[in-house]
Amino acid sequence: MKPRSTLPSWGLMLLLPPSPLLAQESISTDRPDFVESSLVVGASMVQIETSVAYERAGMGEQLWSTPTLLRIGISENLEVRAETEGLVSAQTEATPAFASTDSADVSLGLKWHRQDGGTTGDWTPSTAWLLHLDLPTGGAPYRAGHAAPSLRWVAEWEPAEGWSLGVMPGLTWMDDGRGGRAMKGIFGVVVGRELGPGLRGFAELSMPEIARQDNGGTIGNLDTGLAWNLGLDTQLDAAVSFGLTDDSPDFAATLGLSHRFR
Repeated sequence: MKPRSTLPSWGLMLLLPPSPLLAQESISTDRPDFVESSLVVGASMVQIETSVAYERAGMGEQLWSTPTLLRIGISENLEVRAETEGLVSAQTEATPAFASTDSADVSLGLKWHRQDGGTTGDWTPSTAWLLHLDLPTGGAPYRAGHAAPSLRWVAEWEPAEGWSLGVMPGLTWMDDGRGGRAMKGIFGVVVGRELGPGLRGFAELSMPEIARQDNGGTIGNLDTGLAWNLGLDTQLDAAVSFGLTDDSPDFAATLGLSHRFR
């Protein structure tokens, strides 16, 4: 689903000028699917990926948010990241009724592009490591009780012309819902398909939290969506998601816009 880059291997010098090859490639984003891209934005590049998102759960619960990711290229294989759900507005019809609008927590992180993948049909993956720290910086209704580190590994393949496959396992240490913290798993697998010039679609199983019920339970979703590149530096996207577990939102949808600044 996500374009593959011809970046220098991880063993080369970290600090490099912007690559002429990278400058001619279409934007590669970490949205709208859950599995991150294995690519980084490239040296001296800045990319912002923002959206409007909606979730609906049981008991009349509805949530609107503005997920946003800022990516800054430090080298051809390293980027720094700042991510947030942005402004969050939630309401529920349950008794007692609840309604609140405030800012979400901010997460700071690094992505390291570990290696390039092989050619189409070659099962050598393009890989990356992501290290994030979620900080309790948001408004009171949406602020976590503790900082939460996470580590994820991404691998992507191009098994056939126009097809892509990605997986992302990981671990996070986050709130357990009882005032403490617990280790939780992360997993996602996505299949992408080119549908036309600059247009691609995907289907995905996403599991942002895998835990025992007494530690918050497991969130699992089935996601599908489209991404459309408008030239080299801009992407529009849309996706929907359907919950697979009792702890997942019943339905979610997102519309996004991403742009790369050179």
